[in-house]
Amino acid sequence: MIADKDLHGKHQILLIQKNENNIKDLILNIFIGIHNFEKKKRQRVKFNIEILTNPYVTPNNKDLNSILNYEEIVSKIEKIAYLKHHELLEDLAENIFNMIFRNKLVKKINLKIEKLDILKKTKSVGIEVSKSKV
Repeated sequence: MIADKDLHGKHQILLIQKNENNIKDLILNIFIGIHNFEKKKRQRVKFNIEILTNPYVTPNNKDLNSILNYEEIVSKIEKIAYLKHHELLEDLAENIFNMIFRNKLVKKINLKIEKLDILKKTKSVGIEVSKSKV
């Protein structure tokens, strides 16, 4: 919320709406990576996704197209992740972006994907990418 003064010196309030949907710490055991050892053994990969939807669409429990279905998103991410060996996290991210953006409500996605066990001296390594519909 932002307060501002109009031409007459009176305060007016501008409302900034934001619908944010989060999927946190989804961990899947998948084939990913360019190294030969990564092609032979699954790795634990963590997904954190923030999805911003159209704030002007009012959620309606009688019309599920008015909301983002978390269960459906997670299920589709699993399907994409398990479908094939992904050489790069970036490749996997692009496939996830394409799937989520099919939903007309979605305006912006922040996606973080981390390999949890690849480097012993780190907790994780990964990428963080944001994309918006134009």
